[in-house]
Amino acid sequence: MDQPEFVQETVQRRIDEDIAKRVRIHQANIQRLAAARDSAHTLKAAVSNRPLVMLAQGDSWFDYPLTGNGLPLSDTDVIAQLRRIGSAPPTILNLAHHGDAATDEMSLPKQERMIAALRNKANWLDGKPDAILFSAGGNDIAGDQFCIFLDFNDGHATGLNKNRFTKALGMIEACYLDLFALRDRVAPGVPIFGHCYDFPIPNGVHPACAGPWLKPSLDFCNWTVAQGTVIIHDTLAAFRDLVKGLAGVPANNFHLVDTQGTLKPADWANELHPTPAGFTKIAQKFADLLKATV
Repeated sequence: MDQPEFVQETVQRRIDEDIAKRVRIHQANIQRLAAARDSAHTLKAAVSNRPLVMLAQGDSWFDYPLTGNGLPLSDTDVIAQLRRIGSAPPTILNLAHHGDAATDEMSLPKQERMIAALRNKANWLDGKPDAILFSAGGNDIAGDQFCIFLDFNDGHATGLNKNRFTKALGMIEACYLDLFALRDRVAPGVPIFGHCYDFPIPNGVHPACAGPWLKPSLDFCNWTVAQGTVIIHDTLAAFRDLVKGLAGVPANNFHLVDTQGTLKPADWANELHPTPAGFTKIAQKFADLLKATV
């Protein structure tokens, strides 16, 4: 076996083991919640503040195992922070994995994993989740492929090549639409909540284990950090327009958590990820919309 294939299989096995561990912990939490509810019914007591039980699929905004840019290793992402909000914090089965593009999240193996999770009654209190949380689109654009969507700055270019970028948005849209179709087939009526990231500064800051994701492409295409910041704003604004349009179609049963403009410069740990405090701000946006909607 070639060494790269061995490494890839080892990484995938560790991811699968991590997801299986998350499922076991989640199911134990569901058993405790069900036992508490049954006890309350037996005592003829009112059952109030039942926590939301949800499924999450996503990228590093839902699965960020670092504190800022390094140690201590600890999940500080949106899901980690959302689990701490409110008098009855939600119980979330998190299938997300950092680095996934939307096309990874909706690939055959991960669709099969989502379907298995949705159909397993041990994962839910009432047969299906109260909501599905989805974080997707950032990694389809950011990274070494970001240069594809940039014009070379020859003194006349405008930055983002809208023709090429629109085609990337089309693939992202296809992934969201496929998620809606999966939900309609396997868990009809369950609302989906997504977000639109925020406006990072493409300054090359990154943790030792990954990145940078934006500045190298800007450098390659001869754009400064100041110019790149404007380009990134245009890029994320176009992404927001896409998901806002999807949220505007009632049949999609999709709700957009409008996260753009939430973070200040100090809330960014690096080019793509907020600090724990920044993730908390984003998680609160989710909590507020979930409270108003579900």
